[in-house]
Amino acid sequence: MGKITYDFSGKTVLVTGASRGIGYGIAKGFARAGADLHILADDETVFDAAEKLSAETGQNVHGILCDITDVTEVKHAADQLPSLDILINNAGLERTTPITDHNDDVEETFRRIIDINVMGTFLMTRYAVRKMGKGGRIILTSSIWGRTAVPEYSAYCASKHANIGFMRSMAHELAPLGINVNAVCPGWVKTEAALLTLTKMSQSTGRPEEELLQEIIGGQVLGGLLEPDDMAAVYLYLASDGARDITGQAYHLDRGEVMA
Repeated sequence: MGKITYDFSGKTVLVTGASRGIGYGIAKGFARAGADLHILADDETVFDAAEKLSAETGQNVHGILCDITDVTEVKHAADQLPSLDILINNAGLERTTPITDHNDDVEETFRRIIDINVMGTFLMTRYAVRKMGKGGRIILTSSIWGRTAVPEYSAYCASKHANIGFMRSMAHELAPLGINVNAVCPGWVKTEAALLTLTKMSQSTGRPEEELLQEIIGGQVLGGLLEPDDMAAVYLYLASDGARDITGQAYHLDRGEVMA
């Protein structure tokens, strides 16, 4: 099969949560496709990531420091963009929130996950739309757990289900403005966050991490774990002219773990 290439020259792209993991892989794909790329995260490592991406791709990548749960910071981040063609709402937080845990910290963790994954997505979309014109694209990173669920991750699963509902509502609401809205539901990707989840699951179940990992891989039709760089292709497609007739859809990228 021939290599598929995209040209996003002249397009301004913002990827949130792009200092590491899936976001970094997505951002690299857009930079390699020639986009005017801005990456956003809530810690100073975003500037190191921007510098690294610039060196890797030859593009001038811009870093933006922003807590997406803070409306003042979100407004300021949006103000740094003269215009915007593509928003990738990728920033998110994944932690355990066991309902039977009597520690009050669980409640704070639950609130923080919802604040970032749901409210933060809403705020970024709200202010990004003001910079967009006809032909704009918004793509959310949900999760395969936004279509299914697992124990002890109730806040995360709820937030990712919410992302899909929000995406579908936005697809209706923004269609008259010529903006398409879709979501991607990643399965297990070899990131720091996923490996931490694997460790937590091992601690909770008392089963070895390697045993759990093999069970996860065995539940996929295609073997092996996805790498962050594997994620970019579907985002590039959904942002391209080839997907101009696609909106309101949630795409699974999970090696066949869940089929629907």
